[in-house]
Amino acid sequence: MVKATSVLQTPTFKKAVKKLKSNQKKDLDQAVKDLMADPNIGEQKKGDLAFLRVHKFKMNKQLTLLGYSFDDGALVLELMALRSHENFYRDIKRKK
Repeated sequence: MVKATSVLQTPTFKKAVKKLKSNQKKDLDQAVKDLMADPNIGEQKKGDLAFLRVHKFKMNKQLTLLGYSFDDGALVLELMALRSHENFYRDIKRKK
């Protein structure tokens, strides 16, 4: 099991985090800690989204998707997107 040593946030991700309430941020912080401990827990996507891994977790009792990429060579976890399932994949394709 490989651990991420640094975490980067895209501007889109930072903007989403700013809108969260404190109880939601706690859930997100725990999800990020889980990812740092084991970046492979997220599901690797295929095709156009092959660069993306998605970790699903509950935030305030609602299923939330956290899109990220993991560079194994540099041990860098890049947090890319955070939102509910609706239009998640369509929007992330537009950003890339």
